Amino acid sequence: MALGNPSGATADVNNPTNYLLVKPQFTIGYNAQRGTPTWVSWHLNRAWMGSAPRQDDFRPDPALPRPFYQVSRNSYTGSGFDKGHNCPSADRTTDLDDNSATFLMTNMIPQAANNNQRTWSGLEEWTRSQVQRGQEVYVVMGCYGKGGTGLNGLKTTIDQGRVTVPARVWKLLVLLPEGTNDLQRIAAGQARIIAVDTPNDQSVSPDWSRYRVSVDALEAATGLDLLSKLPLAVQTRLQATADTGPVR
Repeated sequence: MALGNPSGATADVNNPTNYLLVKPQFTIGYNAQRGTPTWVSWHLNRAWMGSAPRQDDFRPDPALPRPFYQVSRNSYTGSGFDKGHNCPSADRTTDLDDNSATFLMTNMIPQAANNNQRTWSGLEEWTRSQVQRGQEVYVVMGCYGKGGTGLNGLKTTIDQGRVTVPARVWKLLVLLPEGTNDLQRIAAGQARIIAVDTPNDQSVSPDWSRYRVSVDALEAATGLDLLSKLPLAVQTRLQATADTGPVR
């Protein structure tokens, strides 16, 4: 959470709609009433990218408190929605444990297949290509709203109402050349900031760049406070406009 805790999540069992899960691979603000994360935050550089194979071991998260409902891989069976990663499997390939962690169900949302396999996959691959070119990236991903359209049509929930299907899926990327003193470099204007907000449906365009928005717009839609570790004046400057740069 180098750039902040977007929802002020805490590791308090009495806070089931905004529960904080801190893992070596990523950090989650989890909503147990929705059965999905509100946001997941992680850092990506070349040190996180190796040759560990994809584990596909979708499973409940043992770190969730006992009173919380445990979403399982079976929660999505027959739903018409993918088990959509927040932190992608391919962003954590240094070793088997890192990759396996991405298959915890607290890292999943019910995601329309075209959104997950085309739009989102393209954005993830583009991000990793920037890392291969010497960038490091701070990433926050999340979802909001209720009601998405999957292979079986519009649904608001799955798993007998215990998992909410989001209406929108979003991501914030902060890209900068590999280095140190990242907060200072971001504040100095050395970072490229890209916010994306997509519909969770089958008609979504494969071109993720069409869905770029300002960070201010994303905050207004989600109610989150993004980039909160930066000085307020810097936030005001960086969050006001949407990225329009090339995405080659």
